[in-house]
Amino acid sequence: MEISPSSIRKGFILAGLMNMSVLLFSKLFTNPVIPEFDPVVMSNFGLLMILIWGLAYISVANNYNRVKWLIAVFAIEKFIYGFTWINWHLNNSITEVFDKDLFAGIFYAVYGLNDWIFFLFFTYVFFNLLKTRKSS
Repeated sequence: MEISPSSIRKGFILAGLMNMSVLLFSKLFTNPVIPEFDPVVMSNFGLLMILIWGLAYISVANNYNRVKWLIAVFAIEKFIYGFTWINWHLNNSITEVFDKDLFAGIFYAVYGLNDWIFFLFFTYVFFNLLKTRKSS
């Protein structure tokens, strides 16, 4: 399966916008429930860094083909967040989060799914760039 360059560009923008949704779920970093349930990874600083990663994805949308190793870094970053999300769910109760705040509950319910999807996307783009460069 081959994804068009236009669709790949849109994928980078979508990845960035998904990360920026942290502004909604954190209520512009004023929601105390998200950091309460994971004070290390999802502190307000951690949430800000999620926003910064999103800006990084958008920043390469038009020239992703020139930064293949950065795309590999994006894939690794998404893998780490996806793995962290699974670990969180194995050791915590999503019901407790929903009981305290709907937005925080939705955030913890879905953020890792987003990370796994974009891990696959970035991994695909990286290997596609590797293949393209080797054949040219």
